[in-house]
Amino acid sequence: MNISNLDELILSALREDIGDGDHSTLACIPHQYKGKAKMVAKADGIICGIEVGKRVFELVDSETKVTPLMKDGDRIKKGDLIMTVEGSSASILTAERTALNFMQRLSGIASQTNYMVGMLEGLHTRLLDTRKTTPNMRLLEKYAVKTGGGTNHRIGLYDMIMLKDNHIDFAGGIPQAIERTHQYLKEKGKDLKIEIEVRNMDELEEVLKIGGVHRIMLDNFGPEMLKTAVERIAGKYETEASGGITQETLRKYAETGVDFISVGALTHHIKSLDISLVSY
Repeated sequence: MNISNLDELILSALREDIGDGDHSTLACIPHQYKGKAKMVAKADGIICGIEVGKRVFELVDSETKVTPLMKDGDRIKKGDLIMTVEGSSASILTAERTALNFMQRLSGIASQTNYMVGMLEGLHTRLLDTRKTTPNMRLLEKYAVKTGGGTNHRIGLYDMIMLKDNHIDFAGGIPQAIERTHQYLKEKGKDLKIEIEVRNMDELEEVLKIGGVHRIMLDNFGPEMLKTAVERIAGKYETEASGGITQETLRKYAETGVDFISVGALTHHIKSLDISLVSY
């Protein structure tokens, strides 16, 4: 993991939680008391965020000794030991919830991604995330998707052109949106891939007639219409399916031959993986 603002993100989370002091701990645990704790999996899944959790403990107290026993991407089972923590009992207690919050969420994303990627076994379709991420947590959440075996779409608004329905409508139509995009890229000296969303077969035909894109997103197409669209596009552009695709319907959509399926729920509608920290 190489996230330049990781410490800043963690410190912000700690300030949010600690405020002017962890008074529950300060009230009854002298700082000189030493303790040991172990982080244990309470559910099966894919572990993710070990470096983040470790760094939380270190930022609360640099003298805390954290020993990871697993690495991100490892498959864990209920009862597995993930890491041990030694040091000031008060520091461990103060850091506990923030460390677990990060690791539980990231592990939940990695686990769900891994499960859905497994549903695509034998097919060439790749599972994409979206920009539907927790504010300030995007890089971590997209890292968790990759840890689970998924593929990152664009990171933000800056690294790819994505012409969605509102862009097209505000621009006055598909031809205007594509033409102005090429003019903009030329003026700015930028080399960005262009993806465009279509909502029906008529819009698809319009894009195919104009060209000038790299990928076509087929939004809210049912499996049968998606298959027809993918066959129509074959060999010309990359294809992506999006909108209303669940884990129950994922494989059916993938069997159409579409190149990518984007699922916003990978990061915005996720169940955290149950992990606990217990003293020993």
